[in-house]
Amino acid sequence: MSELHLLTATELRHAYATGELDPGEVLAAHRERIGELEVLNAWLSVWPESAPSAQGRLAGIGVAVKDNFDTAGARTTYASQVHRDHVPDVDATAVTRLREAGATILGKTHLHEYALGVTNENAFHGDCLNPHDHERTPGGSSGGSAVAVATGMACVALGSDTSGSIRIPAAACGVVGLKPTYGRVGKSGCFPEAWSLDHVGPLTRSVADAALMLDVLSGHDPTDPASLPLPPTELASLEIPEDLQGVRVGIEQDFFLADVDPRVRQVTDQAIARLVDLGAELFEVSLPTLTDAIWALTIIDTAETAAAHRTLMRTHRDDYGDDVRVLIECGELPSAVDYLQAQQVRTLVQRDFARVFGQVDALVSPTLSILPPKRGQATVPVAGQDRETSAELMRLIGPANLAGLPALSLPAGVIEEDGASLPTGLHLMAAPRREDQLIMIGGALEASLAGQLGERRV
Repeated sequence: MSELHLLTATELRHAYATGELDPGEVLAAHRERIGELEVLNAWLSVWPESAPSAQGRLAGIGVAVKDNFDTAGARTTYASQVHRDHVPDVDATAVTRLREAGATILGKTHLHEYALGVTNENAFHGDCLNPHDHERTPGGSSGGSAVAVATGMACVALGSDTSGSIRIPAAACGVVGLKPTYGRVGKSGCFPEAWSLDHVGPLTRSVADAALMLDVLSGHDPTDPASLPLPPTELASLEIPEDLQGVRVGIEQDFFLADVDPRVRQVTDQAIARLVDLGAELFEVSLPTLTDAIWALTIIDTAETAAAHRTLMRTHRDDYGDDVRVLIECGELPSAVDYLQAQQVRTLVQRDFARVFGQVDALVSPTLSILPPKRGQATVPVAGQDRETSAELMRLIGPANLAGLPALSLPAGVIEEDGASLPTGLHLMAAPRREDQLIMIGGALEASLAGQLGERRV
């Protein structure tokens, strides 16, 4: 118990229930870490100390909230200059549910401006740094949330994911990131990037904590037209199996395992072998429509982003960072025909995934095809050619957004490069509404890999 900031929410709940720990001392440990690690630039605002709640599933749990979620009475900037003085009147739905569960919000975390990027480089607030190597990106756009959890500045965090923005930084920083089924968690009060691709979910230090957080965040949101008419999940009560006998895991070679850094592929293969050791059965599957999935995702994402920012771009164009302004302007280029064709491709991809999930319980792949790139690195070498960095970071996990599938990234191993120990992530996808499969498979694998990964200290 000497390193209170490293304890998971699940561990803290037990320690509070037995009287072994006091919430005040744990929250003080998080605040101490925030002060010690200012160099990482993970926070856009740190809130004043307040008395922890005495009740609720997250009582005494310190939470970091990505600064694209509205917080009533507290500045919410979306990491932009346009909204630098914005103070909402109403909490985002996800923030309301955190408060109702007794969580202590420690502050608002750094992100790529308006969540429109996956490197967490920001022209106005500076770059958020990867805690494992300050020269590298922590991933984005939920980079600050991932860094806060990885370093113990917060116990758990809230993020958003449109093309991988929870799972990219989770993999790059060595934590767990969960993107639920589209519509599982209400998006009201989260500034939109692309309304048909946006998801809300947690970043945590364990799979069990991800389950707990989804239980808190999920449930029908009547203010979100895309919200599913479902009750909250009950995943924290699931018993993580000691083995995976009877579990069918799909392997797709042509898209998810092609053009991957050989070191990442080795770690992935070792994690897949561990699944087999646990009793899972592997099946080779085919998803031919994935060849067009990233094109469709790009068209839909950029076009919907341009629509979301159309009014602001007319009145505040020069207040946007150059990279974000260009991205939004690119969203004006696709025609209505392009957008409709992209939606047709999306339907075909969803059907392809539905067919595969009739055969297997989950699909497994690397989260990222590469190691976390250097900050400012415009291209990365992949399979003998230079590829655009942001596109490569999104490539393997974007299809889950396009199809609205639940997906989980969990730490799979560590690779040594340039004197740094860089984490890599394993990505699991399941059929819509089957987050339970992700929690059980991910939890079993996490327990099996625990000795290999150690305590993942930063």
